[in-house]
Amino acid sequence: MARPPHARERVLDAYEALLISGGERTATLDAVAREAGVSKGGLLYHFASKDDLAAAMIARLIALATEDVERIRSAPEGPVEYYLRTSVMMDDALDRAIVAASCLAQSGSRAATEAMHRMREESADAIRPHVRDQAALDLVMLLSDGLFFNNALDSHGPSEGAGAVVPAGADLDALVALVLRSVER
Repeated sequence: MARPPHARERVLDAYEALLISGGERTATLDAVAREAGVSKGGLLYHFASKDDLAAAMIARLIALATEDVERIRSAPEGPVEYYLRTSVMMDDALDRAIVAASCLAQSGSRAATEAMHRMREESADAIRPHVRDQAALDLVMLLSDGLFFNNALDSHGPSEGAGAVVPAGADLDALVALVLRSVER
């Protein structure tokens, strides 16, 4: 049986969830403490301020992104295919950290913006040797962004009267194959 997360991680998870569900303004210290099931004093024991919470959220993103870059570099299917297929959000820790950090960046956090740029550049650096030129790299990166964004739109299923906006199954396979033919060295 898995151990329950420590209070510090529960607080950080709660902050992340509140950022994702309601944005930076809803993620007050009181709301985070309530969501985490800790007292405000318990929250302040681990994070002295909302800025400390944001810094920890950004550190989480950087750590997860660093791990992902290693997976990009060592993916058996190759970096381009791995990157594209994992751009379709699976509600994993990295996906949640990206969305939460995006909320911080949109609310004016320079540190979050810089972390997002750093994450993107490190991913691009891992993919660059496997594509023929800068235009090919741009294609991979922008398609990845589009898959991620459109998957976020589809997170509760397609809206009434609309089809899915993110290819899946054979359609995703065909898209990945097309991109690979277009970008590989």
